[in-house]
Amino acid sequence: MYFDTHAHYDSDAFDADRHQVLEGLAERGVELVVNPGCDLETSRFAVELAERYPFLYAAVGYHPENLEGVSLADLDAIRTLAAHPRVKAIGEIGLDYYWVKDPEGRAKEREFYDAQLSLAEELDLPAIVHDRDAHQDCLDIARAHPNARGVFHCYAGSVEEAKILVRMGWMLSFTGNITFKKARRALEVLEWLPLEHIMLETDAPYMTPEPFRGRRCDSGYLYRMAETVAQIKGLSTEEVARITTENGRRFFRLEA
Repeated sequence: MYFDTHAHYDSDAFDADRHQVLEGLAERGVELVVNPGCDLETSRFAVELAERYPFLYAAVGYHPENLEGVSLADLDAIRTLAAHPRVKAIGEIGLDYYWVKDPEGRAKEREFYDAQLSLAEELDLPAIVHDRDAHQDCLDIARAHPNARGVFHCYAGSVEEAKILVRMGWMLSFTGNITFKKARRALEVLEWLPLEHIMLETDAPYMTPEPFRGRRCDSGYLYRMAETVAQIKGLSTEEVARITTENGRRFFRLEA
């Protein structure tokens, strides 16, 4: 049974069949899912879904691409949502320098990332970090929060950066990107990375693994990531499923 530690079932890509997909996940080997919000609206929806499905948990926060018209005062609503018992993390937070190029926009991203890591520390919740083309700044801000614990989702950094995160006690999670033909860097990280620091995710509806690219992704495709990790680590797919599920349960503090 698999634990999809990052999937966006609040996405409008699931509007036509969201509940059908979620109700069918157990038959496809999926035991647990965490759904991170990207702003106040999607965070609220993530909580609503988590209330409806016992295998689904929520994370709440502001994604770096969703900061237009938002001020730090809006984090009070995130703090309130985070008190819900189905909320297990602050996220998806972080930095995205791929889409945001202007210095003012990037400065606002850093301000919110820093503030939301502080919130995670305050509430003793893990943080789910988005890092796109912002590796050094993402890492530096995380290091400035020694009491924070978190995961860099859809990990795209180097082995050297992964070593720093592991020394900090952080986790790395991997999506369908590790099945892509040009995934050399991620595979090098996985070759080195200790098993106890690996989690799996789909980032649904995005990052569909090979050989299914072009289709909408959902948690049922997580087995492809497990197969890839198993091949790299010389383990069975079942062992990888068990270990990564245990890692996810421990990280999000879910009862066995």
